[in-house]
Amino acid sequence: MLEKFLNIFRIPDLRKRVLFTLGILAVYRLGAFIPTPGVNTLQLERLFNSQSGSALGLMDLFGGGNLRRMTIFALGIMPYITASIIFQLLTVVYEPLARIQKEGELGRRKITQWTRYMTVVLAALQSIGIAFILTRSGMVLNPGISFDLMTVLTLTTGSGFIMWLGEQITDRGIGNGMSLLIFAGIIAGLPRGVGDMVIKVQTSAWGSLTIFAVLLLALGMVAVVAFIVFVERSERRIPIQSARRIVGRRMMGGSSSHLPLKVNSGGVMPVIFASSILSAPLLFGQMEWVQNNKFFQPIMQALAPGYPWYELLYMLGIVFFAYFYVSIVMKPDDIADNFRKSGSFIPGIRPGKRTSDFINDILTRITLVGALYLIIISLVPTFLISGIRFDKIILIGRFFESLPAWATHGLGVNFYFGGTSLLIVVGVAMDTVNQIESQLIMRHYDGFSPRSGRIRGRKNW
Repeated sequence: MLEKFLNIFRIPDLRKRVLFTLGILAVYRLGAFIPTPGVNTLQLERLFNSQSGSALGLMDLFGGGNLRRMTIFALGIMPYITASIIFQLLTVVYEPLARIQKEGELGRRKITQWTRYMTVVLAALQSIGIAFILTRSGMVLNPGISFDLMTVLTLTTGSGFIMWLGEQITDRGIGNGMSLLIFAGIIAGLPRGVGDMVIKVQTSAWGSLTIFAVLLLALGMVAVVAFIVFVERSERRIPIQSARRIVGRRMMGGSSSHLPLKVNSGGVMPVIFASSILSAPLLFGQMEWVQNNKFFQPIMQALAPGYPWYELLYMLGIVFFAYFYVSIVMKPDDIADNFRKSGSFIPGIRPGKRTSDFINDILTRITLVGALYLIIISLVPTFLISGIRFDKIILIGRFFESLPAWATHGLGVNFYFGGTSLLIVVGVAMDTVNQIESQLIMRHYDGFSPRSGRIRGRKNW
């Protein structure tokens, strides 16, 4: 394995890409320690410590602690993700935009450029909301119009710079730029999570069974990692038979292969999209007049992480975006048309519409399995941190008051490698390893996995 790892640095182009990616990630982490001018960071830190299980804590998790410290990268990658969701939805429901997307590389460039503009607009709006909330909460050293303008300019520029860093990793690095930035932000919370667990052991936070509970959590994390790897590697293989045909004087085709359909084709994107959408009402809910309003206050509380309505919308969002993402990536009609053009067919299935329907039915079933898997993984940190407040359900909440305290109030474990964050870390790590491995195999080097083999080049005569 060490020899295969060293092969990365023996290929000049691959070595340059890896070092460039590491350099960009270092710049991203450096910006995470540059605070926004005029903010009382100590008071803000106390606010986040008191609301670690709320939507604020969820946004801070994806930002790698930038929002907690109100750095120049406080908005993180969320404005770009939200803008991407908006344009991907518009390409489905708005026909002129769908035609632009079908124009090929030129159309994709136009949509990418509009996504950048939308990112800046969303970042500016969120910056205005943050400046207003900080001023109202008394966390500003010198409030005034100068602070508001400086905050909007700083946070919007920081969000645009993060978007540029992600695009640079995608174009000149090892790919998956935006996912790697989220990965780096979550990894940055690991020392804080481990330190929290060490403090719990030292103070016997859970009584005499504290050490046993910590070991059980560690084993559970390993089991979740194994489960994630197993499902991410799982796929449904549809057998494909190529018909024999004569091309010139040669007989072509007649071979058997398969069409691999991954169980979780969307990867971590449905979870990120659902989290981003449900985090949007956060700024609205943090406003003072909303918190004091008798109509909006219970609604905003019900939409906080750990409450049944939030978790229900979160699960529905994951299911929706799982199917939505698959509908963009996999198009059964195009696959069936390509089979027809190449003379390939699925045994027992007629070419054309029947093949398209067959592939669509399989995608529908396995996507549901993938969505349920994402829901299970995403609910793990909820039980660890805050539980699900079933006792707060209107009218029927009293029937859940007899549930154990850990079910409704959680275990108070602020461990950053549970559920959603673990899914993102493992998924992005696997994708990155696959991309590096493909680069190695393309250049006739052994990959990381034993089955990757070695591709031998043509002999030099």
